[in-house]
Amino acid sequence: MVAETPPDFRSGFVALVGRPNVGKSTLLNALVGQKIAITSPVAQTTRNRLRGILTTAQAQIILVDTPGIHKPHHLLGSVLVENAIRSIKAVDLVVLVVDGSVPFGRGDQFIFDLIQRAGVPYLIGINKTDRCQDEQTIATYQSLGEWVTFSALLESPIDRLQDAICRHLPPGPHYYPPDMVTDQPERFIMAELIREQILMHTREEVPHSVAVTIDRVEEQKHLTAVLATIYVERDSQKRILIGEKGQMLKTIGSLARVQMQKMIMGKVYLELFVKVQPKWRSSRLHLSELGYHTKD
Repeated sequence: MVAETPPDFRSGFVALVGRPNVGKSTLLNALVGQKIAITSPVAQTTRNRLRGILTTAQAQIILVDTPGIHKPHHLLGSVLVENAIRSIKAVDLVVLVVDGSVPFGRGDQFIFDLIQRAGVPYLIGINKTDRCQDEQTIATYQSLGEWVTFSALLESPIDRLQDAICRHLPPGPHYYPPDMVTDQPERFIMAELIREQILMHTREEVPHSVAVTIDRVEEQKHLTAVLATIYVERDSQKRILIGEKGQMLKTIGSLARVQMQKMIMGKVYLELFVKVQPKWRSSRLHLSELGYHTKD
Protein backbone atom coordinates (compact mmCIF):
# COMPACT_ATOMS: atom_id res chain seq x y z
CA MET A 1 0.00 0.00 0.00
CA VAL A 2 1.38 3.39 -1.02
CA ALA A 3 1.76 5.80 1.91
CA GLU A 4 -0.48 8.81 2.40
CA THR A 5 1.09 12.19 1.76
CA PRO A 6 0.77 15.57 3.49
CA PRO A 7 -0.99 18.38 1.57
CA ASP A 8 2.27 20.07 0.52
CA PHE A 9 4.01 16.86 -0.62
CA ARG A 10 5.86 17.01 -3.95
CA SER A 11 6.87 14.24 -6.32
CA GLY A 12 8.12 13.77 -9.85
CA PHE A 13 10.56 12.28 -12.30
CA VAL A 14 14.03 13.80 -12.71
CA ALA A 15 16.43 12.84 -15.52
CA LEU A 16 20.17 13.02 -14.90
CA VAL A 17 21.70 13.74 -18.31
CA GLY A 18 25.14 14.70 -19.58
CA ARG A 19 28.18 13.58 -21.49
CA PRO A 20 29.76 10.19 -20.71
CA ASN A 21 31.77 10.02 -17.49
CA VAL A 22 30.57 13.23 -15.84
CA GLY A 23 29.44 11.34 -12.72
CA LYS A 24 25.71 10.75 -13.24
CA SER A 25 25.69 7.24 -11.75
CA THR A 26 27.85 8.30 -8.80
CA LEU A 27 25.42 11.16 -8.20
CA LEU A 28 22.43 8.82 -8.35
CA ASN A 29 23.99 6.53 -5.73
CA ALA A 30 24.85 9.50 -3.51
CA LEU A 31 21.32 10.92 -3.65
CA VAL A 32 19.62 7.57 -2.99
CA GLY A 33 22.08 6.74 -0.23
CA GLN A 34 23.18 3.34 -1.49
CA LYS A 35 24.67 1.70 -4.55
CA ILE A 36 22.12 0.86 -7.23
CA ALA A 37 24.03 2.06 -10.31
CA ILE A 38 27.43 0.74 -11.34
CA THR A 39 30.32 3.14 -11.86
CA SER A 40 33.70 2.92 -13.57
CA PRO A 41 36.23 5.14 -15.34
CA VAL A 42 35.04 3.68 -18.67
CA ALA A 43 32.78 5.93 -20.75
CA GLN A 44 29.28 4.55 -21.44
CA THR A 45 29.20 2.49 -18.25
CA THR A 46 25.45 3.18 -18.00
CA ARG A 47 23.49 1.44 -20.75
CA ASN A 48 19.91 1.36 -19.51
CA ARG A 49 17.68 3.98 -17.94
CA LEU A 50 17.94 3.15 -14.25
CA ARG A 51 15.47 4.61 -11.76
CA GLY A 52 16.53 5.49 -8.24
CA ILE A 53 13.89 6.52 -5.70
CA LEU A 54 14.58 9.05 -2.95
CA THR A 55 11.76 9.62 -0.46
CA THR A 56 11.83 12.26 2.28
CA ALA A 57 9.13 13.70 4.53
CA GLN A 58 8.53 16.44 1.97
CA ALA A 59 8.97 14.77 -1.42
CA GLN A 60 9.56 11.67 -3.52
CA ILE A 61 12.15 12.11 -6.26
CA ILE A 62 12.29 9.46 -8.97
CA LEU A 63 15.76 9.83 -10.48
CA VAL A 64 16.38 8.52 -13.99
CA ASP A 65 20.07 7.79 -14.68
CA THR A 66 20.60 7.93 -18.45
CA PRO A 67 23.43 6.79 -20.74
CA GLY A 68 25.94 9.50 -21.58
CA ILE A 69 24.94 11.37 -24.73
CA HIS A 70 27.67 11.04 -27.37
CA LYS A 71 28.24 10.49 -31.09
CA PRO A 72 27.37 6.79 -31.61
CA HIS A 73 29.65 4.42 -33.53
CA HIS A 74 27.38 1.35 -33.70
CA LEU A 75 23.74 0.37 -33.21
CA LEU A 76 24.13 -0.07 -29.45
CA GLY A 77 25.48 3.48 -29.18
CA SER A 78 22.55 4.81 -31.21
CA VAL A 79 20.08 2.98 -28.97
CA LEU A 80 21.71 4.41 -25.82
CA VAL A 81 21.57 7.97 -27.13
CA GLU A 82 17.95 7.58 -28.31
CA ASN A 83 16.96 6.32 -24.85
CA ALA A 84 18.65 9.28 -23.16
CA ILE A 85 16.94 11.78 -25.47
CA ARG A 86 13.54 10.17 -24.85
CA SER A 87 14.14 10.54 -21.11
CA ILE A 88 14.57 14.29 -21.50
CA LYS A 89 11.09 14.59 -22.98
CA ALA A 90 9.34 12.43 -20.39
CA VAL A 91 10.26 13.96 -17.02
CA ASP A 92 9.29 16.86 -14.77
CA LEU A 93 12.85 18.16 -14.43
CA VAL A 94 16.23 17.63 -16.09
CA VAL A 95 19.51 17.94 -14.21
CA LEU A 96 22.27 18.58 -16.74
CA VAL A 97 25.30 17.11 -14.99
CA VAL A 98 28.58 18.65 -16.14
CA ASP A 99 32.20 18.08 -15.16
CA GLY A 100 33.26 21.31 -13.52
CA SER A 101 36.94 20.39 -13.83
CA VAL A 102 36.93 20.62 -17.66
CA PRO A 103 35.83 23.46 -19.97
CA PHE A 104 32.38 23.68 -21.53
CA GLY A 105 32.54 21.87 -24.90
CA ARG A 106 30.54 20.99 -27.98
CA GLY A 107 29.11 17.89 -26.30
CA ASP A 108 27.74 19.99 -23.43
CA GLN A 109 26.31 22.51 -25.90
CA PHE A 110 24.60 19.75 -27.89
CA ILE A 111 22.88 18.36 -24.79
CA PHE A 112 21.96 21.84 -23.54
CA ASP A 113 20.30 22.59 -26.89
CA LEU A 114 18.33 19.31 -26.67
CA ILE A 115 17.03 20.28 -23.23
CA GLN A 116 15.99 23.73 -24.38
CA ARG A 117 14.18 22.34 -27.43
CA ALA A 118 12.33 19.88 -25.19
CA GLY A 119 11.02 22.80 -23.11
CA VAL A 120 11.49 20.93 -19.82
CA PRO A 121 12.57 22.77 -16.63
CA TYR A 122 16.24 22.16 -15.89
CA LEU A 123 19.05 22.67 -13.40
CA ILE A 124 22.78 22.73 -14.08
CA GLY A 125 24.54 20.29 -11.74
CA ILE A 126 28.23 21.24 -11.66
CA ASN A 127 29.99 18.09 -10.46
CA LYS A 128 33.61 17.37 -9.40
CA THR A 129 34.01 20.72 -7.66
CA ASP A 130 36.78 19.13 -5.58
CA ARG A 131 38.87 19.14 -8.79
CA CYS A 132 37.88 22.59 -10.08
CA GLN A 133 40.77 24.99 -10.70
CA ASP A 134 39.46 27.44 -13.30
CA GLU A 135 36.92 30.03 -12.12
CA GLN A 136 36.10 30.95 -15.72
CA THR A 137 35.06 27.36 -16.46
CA ILE A 138 32.67 27.37 -13.51
CA ALA A 139 31.31 30.79 -14.51
CA THR A 140 30.55 29.49 -18.02
CA TYR A 141 28.47 26.63 -16.61
CA GLN A 142 26.73 28.95 -14.16
CA SER A 143 25.67 31.22 -17.04
CA LEU A 144 23.50 28.44 -18.50
CA GLY A 145 20.79 28.76 -15.85
CA GLU A 146 20.02 27.89 -12.24
CA TRP A 147 22.98 25.90 -10.94
CA VAL A 148 24.23 23.90 -7.98
CA THR A 149 27.85 22.87 -7.35
CA PHE A 150 28.80 19.61 -5.62
CA SER A 151 31.11 16.62 -5.59
CA ALA A 152 29.13 13.41 -6.06
CA LEU A 153 32.17 11.28 -5.24
CA LEU A 154 32.60 13.01 -1.87
CA GLU A 155 28.80 13.27 -1.44
CA SER A 156 29.23 16.97 -0.65
CA PRO A 157 27.12 19.09 -0.60
CA ILE A 158 24.42 16.85 -2.13
CA ASP A 159 21.69 18.24 0.14
CA ARG A 160 21.71 21.56 -1.73
CA LEU A 161 21.06 19.79 -5.02
CA GLN A 162 18.33 17.72 -3.39
CA ASP A 163 16.63 20.88 -2.08
CA ALA A 164 16.86 22.55 -5.49
CA ILE A 165 15.29 19.53 -7.18
CA CYS A 166 12.42 19.44 -4.68
CA ARG A 167 11.59 23.11 -5.34
CA HIS A 168 10.99 22.31 -9.01
CA LEU A 169 8.75 19.29 -8.50
CA PRO A 170 4.96 19.59 -8.77
CA PRO A 171 2.60 18.58 -5.94
CA GLY A 172 2.00 14.86 -6.16
CA PRO A 173 1.62 11.49 -4.43
CA HIS A 174 4.00 8.69 -3.54
CA TYR A 175 4.55 6.84 -6.82
CA TYR A 176 6.43 4.10 -4.95
CA PRO A 177 6.49 2.82 -1.35
CA PRO A 178 8.73 5.07 0.81
CA ASP A 179 11.26 2.30 1.54
CA MET A 180 11.84 1.46 -2.14
CA VAL A 181 15.14 2.69 -3.65
CA THR A 182 14.85 1.35 -7.22
CA ASP A 183 12.25 -0.20 -9.49
CA GLN A 184 14.78 -2.39 -11.28
CA PRO A 185 14.48 -6.16 -10.80
CA GLU A 186 17.12 -7.87 -8.70
CA ARG A 187 18.43 -9.80 -11.71
CA PHE A 188 19.15 -6.59 -13.60
CA ILE A 189 21.27 -5.23 -10.76
CA MET A 190 23.10 -8.55 -10.38
CA ALA A 191 24.05 -8.46 -14.08
CA GLU A 192 25.23 -4.88 -13.73
CA LEU A 193 27.42 -5.75 -10.73
CA ILE A 194 29.17 -8.39 -12.83
CA ARG A 195 29.62 -5.96 -15.73
CA GLU A 196 31.07 -3.38 -13.35
CA GLN A 197 33.88 -5.73 -12.33
CA ILE A 198 34.59 -6.48 -15.99
CA LEU A 199 34.88 -2.75 -16.70
CA MET A 200 37.25 -2.32 -13.77
CA HIS A 201 39.58 -5.24 -14.47
CA THR A 202 39.88 -5.81 -18.22
CA ARG A 203 41.81 -4.03 -20.96
CA GLU A 204 40.37 -1.41 -23.27
CA GLU A 205 39.52 -3.98 -25.94
CA VAL A 206 36.89 -5.71 -23.80
CA PRO A 207 34.52 -3.40 -21.82
CA HIS A 208 32.36 -1.97 -24.61
CA SER A 209 31.90 -5.42 -26.17
CA VAL A 210 30.47 -7.05 -23.03
CA ALA A 211 26.89 -7.87 -22.10
CA VAL A 212 25.74 -9.95 -19.11
CA THR A 213 22.61 -12.01 -18.59
CA ILE A 214 21.43 -13.71 -15.40
CA ASP A 215 20.25 -17.13 -16.54
CA ARG A 216 19.09 -18.54 -13.22
CA VAL A 217 18.63 -17.46 -9.61
CA GLU A 218 17.85 -20.27 -7.18
CA GLU A 219 17.09 -19.71 -3.52
CA GLN A 220 18.64 -22.56 -1.55
CA LYS A 221 18.60 -23.25 2.18
CA HIS A 222 21.67 -21.25 3.19
CA LEU A 223 22.53 -19.29 0.05
CA THR A 224 21.35 -17.87 -3.28
CA ALA A 225 22.82 -19.60 -6.35
CA VAL A 226 23.27 -17.37 -9.40
CA LEU A 227 24.16 -18.55 -12.91
CA ALA A 228 25.25 -15.85 -15.37
CA THR A 229 26.57 -15.63 -18.93
CA ILE A 230 29.01 -12.98 -20.15
CA TYR A 231 28.75 -12.24 -23.89
CA VAL A 232 31.66 -10.88 -25.94
CA GLU A 233 32.14 -10.39 -29.68
CA ARG A 234 35.48 -12.12 -30.33
CA ASP A 235 37.45 -15.17 -29.17
CA SER A 236 40.34 -12.90 -28.15
CA GLN A 237 38.03 -11.05 -25.76
CA LYS A 238 36.87 -14.36 -24.28
CA ARG A 239 40.49 -15.34 -23.62
CA ILE A 240 41.13 -12.01 -21.87
CA LEU A 241 38.04 -12.41 -19.69
CA ILE A 242 38.93 -15.94 -18.64
CA GLY A 243 42.61 -15.11 -18.13
CA GLU A 244 45.51 -17.42 -17.49
CA LYS A 245 44.27 -20.55 -15.72
CA GLY A 246 40.89 -18.85 -15.31
CA GLN A 247 42.27 -16.25 -12.89
CA MET A 248 40.60 -13.17 -14.43
CA LEU A 249 37.14 -14.76 -14.45
CA LYS A 250 37.69 -15.93 -10.88
CA THR A 251 38.59 -12.38 -9.79
CA ILE A 252 35.57 -10.87 -11.54
CA GLY A 253 33.24 -13.45 -10.04
CA SER A 254 34.63 -13.13 -6.54
CA LEU A 255 34.31 -9.33 -6.44
CA ALA A 256 30.85 -9.33 -8.05
CA ARG A 257 29.69 -11.94 -5.53
CA VAL A 258 30.75 -9.68 -2.64
CA GLN A 259 28.64 -6.84 -4.06
CA MET A 260 25.65 -9.15 -4.58
CA GLN A 261 25.88 -10.34 -0.98
CA LYS A 262 25.73 -6.74 0.21
CA MET A 263 22.67 -6.18 -1.94
CA ILE A 264 20.65 -9.20 -0.80
CA MET A 265 22.22 -9.36 2.69
CA GLY A 266 22.90 -13.07 2.36
CA LYS A 267 25.39 -15.60 1.01
CA VAL A 268 25.72 -15.94 -2.79
CA TYR A 269 27.18 -18.70 -4.94
CA LEU A 270 28.01 -17.23 -8.38
CA GLU A 271 28.88 -19.26 -11.49
CA LEU A 272 30.02 -17.44 -14.64
CA PHE A 273 30.22 -18.59 -18.27
CA VAL A 274 31.69 -16.67 -21.22
CA LYS A 275 30.13 -16.94 -24.68
CA VAL A 276 31.15 -15.39 -28.01
CA GLN A 277 28.31 -13.67 -29.89
CA PRO A 278 29.86 -11.96 -32.95
CA LYS A 279 28.78 -8.36 -33.65
CA TRP A 280 25.99 -8.41 -31.07
CA ARG A 281 26.18 -4.63 -30.65
CA SER A 282 25.18 -4.15 -34.30
CA SER A 283 22.26 -6.58 -34.30
CA ARG A 284 18.81 -5.32 -33.31
CA LEU A 285 17.74 -8.91 -32.58
CA HIS A 286 20.70 -9.59 -30.30
CA LEU A 287 20.32 -6.23 -28.54
CA SER A 288 16.67 -7.06 -27.83
CA GLU A 289 17.55 -10.56 -26.59
CA LEU A 290 20.12 -9.04 -24.23
CA GLY A 291 17.59 -6.66 -22.71
CA TYR A 292 18.24 -3.40 -24.56
CA HIS A 293 15.14 -1.45 -25.57
CA THR A 294 15.26 -0.77 -29.31
CA LYS A 295 12.85 0.97 -31.64
CA ASP A 296 11.17 -1.12 -34.34
